[in-house]
Amino acid sequence: MSKKNTKYIFVTGGVTSSLGKGIVSASLGLLLKSRGFNVTIQKLDPYINIDPGTLNPYEHGECYVTEDGAETDLDLGHYERFLDSATSQNNNVTTGKIYQTVIEKERKGDFLGKTVQVIPHITNEIKRRIKILAKENYDIIITEIGGTVGDIESLPYIESVRQLRWELGENNSMVIHLTLLPYLAASGELKTKPSQHSVRQLMESGIQADVLVCRTEHKITKEIKAKLAQFCNVPAENVIESIDVETIYQVPLELQKQKFDEVVLKELALPVNQESDLKDWKNFLKKYKNPKKKVEIALVGKYVSLQDSYKSIAEAFIHAGASQDTEVKLRWVYSGDLTEENLAENFKGIDGMLIAPGFGDRGIEGKILAAKFARENKVPLLGICLGMQIMTIEFARNVLGLKDANSAEFDLTTKNPVISLMEEQKNVVDKGGTMRLGAWKCQLKPHTKLIEIYGNKNITERHRHRYEFNSDYLDDFEKNGLYASGINPDTKLVETLELKNHPFYIGVQYHPEYKSTVATPHPLFIALVKAAAEK
Repeated sequence: MSKKNTKYIFVTGGVTSSLGKGIVSASLGLLLKSRGFNVTIQKLDPYINIDPGTLNPYEHGECYVTEDGAETDLDLGHYERFLDSATSQNNNVTTGKIYQTVIEKERKGDFLGKTVQVIPHITNEIKRRIKILAKENYDIIITEIGGTVGDIESLPYIESVRQLRWELGENNSMVIHLTLLPYLAASGELKTKPSQHSVRQLMESGIQADVLVCRTEHKITKEIKAKLAQFCNVPAENVIESIDVETIYQVPLELQKQKFDEVVLKELALPVNQESDLKDWKNFLKKYKNPKKKVEIALVGKYVSLQDSYKSIAEAFIHAGASQDTEVKLRWVYSGDLTEENLAENFKGIDGMLIAPGFGDRGIEGKILAAKFARENKVPLLGICLGMQIMTIEFARNVLGLKDANSAEFDLTTKNPVISLMEEQKNVVDKGGTMRLGAWKCQLKPHTKLIEIYGNKNITERHRHRYEFNSDYLDDFEKNGLYASGINPDTKLVETLELKNHPFYIGVQYHPEYKSTVATPHPLFIALVKAAAEK
């Protein structure tokens, strides 16, 4: 089979960060996929961390985990949710990874005594990483470059794109530049100057943008489009408006109305013959916007003041809610504020609860109180990762009577470590990339809620944790009604717990939210939404 001629799209941003390059990239990926093209999206992150695995969620939002165990940027979550296809460690590259690779090569003597420099050594490694995905025979690879044009950190990436465009030849690559059109209320007009400066800065680096996507709060007039086209050297039809919408899932349709995908295909000299099929996407949006029921679910966590920390969970509720014609309202509850006295007040009127994942001991006692509340008041509860561990500690303390029960993560001296370190983790010194990561098997037991929910005995789910349920205590738990409904067939580690005689009280050691997409909402979230609606 002859190799495809892969086309490359580079997405850069100017004027300000957080303009939504990830959503625009994901939307474009969806539009191209809907026309029958095989598409993937890659993120280049300019920070020097090797990956976001050791970053506090307040720094960078949630850390997303791929099937092959890479800890990556949360934008990869958007790519998977929009494209309904898995990404891998090759879809996220950081400056840290680039320099680490080049320095390792230098130490081995791979550069034959040459002086190692940003050009060509760093840029060559960036180009290698960009092209690595082409081996998987994609028609189109979209590469989103993090940060803002003009940042010192982004310069090597911009230079690599300049070189690549030259090497790939005509019609094999293009640049989409995302920029901001600020609205000045005093004069009542949109201003194009910041965008002009941003495009000029890109041109100073040797790159001409082919398409401008303009983030704006107000409609762009024909005059403004003409002005941008004239000063930024792009055809007027290549100036695309990206106006604020009520949900990110509306963005692909807004871009399609302006023939964004057709503009891109024309730039890449690709055929526009297949009609795009967005029937399922439109159906999802219709159900999302016109719910027949409403439930309120308390999301109990310690990073709730930055909701991006739980991005995949919030999106999984949107997917599951739409599939059930139900609006899911999340009540963000900071676990550090929970006390015996204010529990009832904080959870008044909720239909369900989710105890979120996390690390460290802050806010732990509040989460334990939340689990107790849900258990005693028959509130449907899903505990994810640390959430399952919290349910374990609560049950050990309040049902088994082990008052000092704890996780070895929070108290090394506890006599009852119902959550403890795996043997192979005990001597781990480095914190980055050393947890149980990526897809692991789980075998569900017959006659359990979970096998009903999944409809399958053998499942695989993505993990991101270091501590495990301590199986020495399993008999005591099961005798008292909290039983292991899912076990890893290879390690025999407990993967899931569920409580008898409760409408929905399930803890999972894995992260189901990572696998929820618009096309395939996760069955666990669907089940929680259903249980909440029945309550």
